[in-house]
Amino acid sequence: MTTEDGNAPDGLFRPVHVNRVSQVIVDQIKTLIREGKLATGDRLPSERDLCQRFSVSRVTVREALRVLEASGLIDIKVGARGGAFFASPTKERLGEGLADLMALSPLTPAHVTEARTVIEVGILPFVVERATEADIAELRRMIDEGREALAQGSYTMGLSAAFHVGVATCAHNPAIETLVQSFHGPLLLSLRQAQIVAPAMGRRGTDEHAALVDAIENRDVDAAVKVMTTHLGRTADLVRDLGATQDG
Repeated sequence: MTTEDGNAPDGLFRPVHVNRVSQVIVDQIKTLIREGKLATGDRLPSERDLCQRFSVSRVTVREALRVLEASGLIDIKVGARGGAFFASPTKERLGEGLADLMALSPLTPAHVTEARTVIEVGILPFVVERATEADIAELRRMIDEGREALAQGSYTMGLSAAFHVGVATCAHNPAIETLVQSFHGPLLLSLRQAQIVAPAMGRRGTDEHAALVDAIENRDVDAAVKVMTTHLGRTADLVRDLGATQDG
């Protein structure tokens, strides 16, 4: 992917001559990443070199780099060995983007909860089949952490969201894990909205988490589906009540 000096090879970038050239540069670089011509860890040429290769000003190059950095596609490092390096967007960054979308669009907590029901119930057969003893022990550790926080009055919906991501991890499918973890931001926001209606929901939710882990450990798909459906259905009712209250 790179030359001996660690830079992306020459000949990959083409001059651009249209409006919003910074976006065209961004799109061109994204295409190179998708085609496998640039990979994580590759270093972009210097700003000066990029200006020459794209036939644009330094201001335009910097604007494109800011967009790429905000998207999580590059990391910009300073110092003697600094520069712009290609990076893989993290699940956390994707989750933040979805949370922003939810906050800035008509996407509601009720929509999120419906989507969660489709995804989180749908993955349970894989979770029940593939969860290891270590996976189950980790889920129980998370439940114990939640119960301790409840006893100390420090329970947050972040603990509940982390548990659900942990369940998805037990499917041992990178695509499933990425999908659910990227949904972490909206998931957390919807849980916080539900907590407005039912401030004590953490205690009941933690009990349901424990019942779910029991079903997973017993390799009982039907029981796991029943617990998760009830668990998410209760959250759906809470956010629906919240929406009705706000509309009224």
